[in-house]
Amino acid sequence: MSNKWIRKNDLVMVIAGNEKGKKAKVLSRTKDRLLLQGINLRKKHLKRTQKTQSAQILDIEEPIHISNVQLCDDAGKRLKIKVKRNEKGEKELVYLDNGKEVLFRSLHQPIA
Repeated sequence: MSNKWIRKNDLVMVIAGNEKGKKAKVLSRTKDRLLLQGINLRKKHLKRTQKTQSAQILDIEEPIHISNVQLCDDAGKRLKIKVKRNEKGEKELVYLDNGKEVLFRSLHQPIA
């Protein structure tokens, strides 16, 4: 199941895998895969070419499945997002914090 509310530049927490418990910013999203900053690093070996006179080993980030992350706030607390409509009819993402609804993001889609 994919979480359709996760977007680029959101802060997420990894909830499964080797990087469990780490927070990261979403760099990009393609369908059900996320590229996270500093998470799931792999080594890429580059051969020597005319442009690069020496061989290199680079650390690159590999995508992680969307089911292995969850949205979180700056303090690292995992969030359960709900969709509400405001007075103008636009969708907003909200979460509960100490019994009060807090706005996470507005989606700007008025009722047609």
